This record gives sequence, C-alpha cells and structure tokens, in this order.
Amino acid sequence: MSFIAAGVGAAVSIGGAVFGASNAKKAERRAAKEKKALQAEFKAAEESRQDVINPYADVTSLADMIVDNTGLLSNAYANVGVATQAAEFQAEEADIALANTLDTLAATGASAGGATALAQAALQSKRGVSASIEQQEAQNQQLAAQGEQFLQQQKLSEAQRVQSSLMGEAARMQETDVLGKEFVYGETERRETENLNRLQTQITGQQQAEMQARSDGVAAIGAGISAVGNIASSAVGK
Repeated sequence: MSFIAAGVGAAVSIGGAVFGASNAKKAERRAAKEKKALQAEFKAAEESRQDVINPYADVTSLADMIVDNTGLLSNAYANVGVATQAAEFQAEEADIALANTLDTLAATGASAGGATALAQAALQSKRGVSASIEQQEAQNQQLAAQGEQFLQQQKLSEAQRVQSSLMGEAARMQETDVLGKEFVYGETERRETENLNRLQTQITGQQQAEMQARSDGVAAIGAGISAVGNIASSAVGK
C-alpha cells in the first residue's frame, strides 16, 4: 500500500510540476511575444524620429537693406553768391546823379569846388544804400542756406531712423523664426524621447517577465523532481 500511495503522490507531484512548468512556459511565450511587438514599435518610433534641423538655415543677409544716404547730402552754401547787382545798380545811379549835378552846376555858373563836393556827397550816400542792400541780400542767402542745411540734416536723420527700424524689424523677425523652429524641434524631440524611454521600459519589463517565467518553469520541474525523490525515499524506508 505504501508503494501505491507513493506512486499516487509522485504522480500528483509530477502533474503539478508539469502544470507549473506549462504555465511558466506560456507566460514566457507571452512575455517574449509582447517584447517582440514592443521592440518593433520601438524600432519604428526610432526610425520615424524627426531629422536634426538647422534653425538658422533660412536666415538671410540683410545687406541689401543697407541704403547709402550720401545722395541726400549736399553743400547748402555752394550757391551762395555775392550780391553785386545792387552795388552795380547803385554805381550806375551815382554816375547818373553826378553827371546831372555837374550839368546843373555848369548851367547855373556854380563853382567847380561846390559841384565836386556835392557829387562826392551824393556818391557816398549811394554807396551806403548799396552796401546795406548787398549786406541784406547776402544775409538772406546765408539764412536760406542754413535753413536748407538744417532741412537736409533732418531728412538724413529720418532716413537713417527708418532704415535702422526696418533692419531691426527684419532681424527681429528672423530671430523669431529661429526661436520658433528651435521650440518646435525641442518639443518634438522631448516627446519622441519620452516615447522611446517608455517603450524601452516596457521592453525591459517584458524581458524580466520572460526571464522570470523561464525561471519559474525550471523551479517547477525541479520542485516536482525533488518531491518525487522524497516520496520514493519515504516509500523505500518503510
């Protein structure tokens, strides 16, 4: 009877070992299958990663926006002339007045000295008027030239300000484009890296599960063999 009981016990132990080993093998296969699927997904995700970009690839030179403003410059005093017309006119007037005075004095029988003195006084008066007119004309031309020079300086300053603003805005837009590309690339890279890390963690987990299942199967068979040995030893001892 002891041998019969031992046989039954051994059969049960062997059955349990086989069942445990079978379940462990199934778990190992599931883990291997899941690992393989994850590895394929990982490979696809890795191959579909975005290409490394150069965010400055579309940055262009702004040299064509640089404008030469020297054409706006000119010498406002270049055409300032000497006001001689008034002086020439007054000289002619003085000559005529002098001639008329001499004719008058000659007709009236006045002395030559009186005539000369009168003519000199008239000439001096004309010269004073002519000098005053000429001075005013020269001053007016100088003021006009100064006003023109100021206007040109204002135009040049405004042209430089507009050019600087345009170049600054163009540079800002290029820099904004660069920063935008860097942001999009960085965010995409972060998400793709997180996905790869997640997949790798899952693959590692399935590898561990596969190894654990294999270990469990070996342990189940070992436990069954050990149990059978114990039962046989016990039966023989009796």
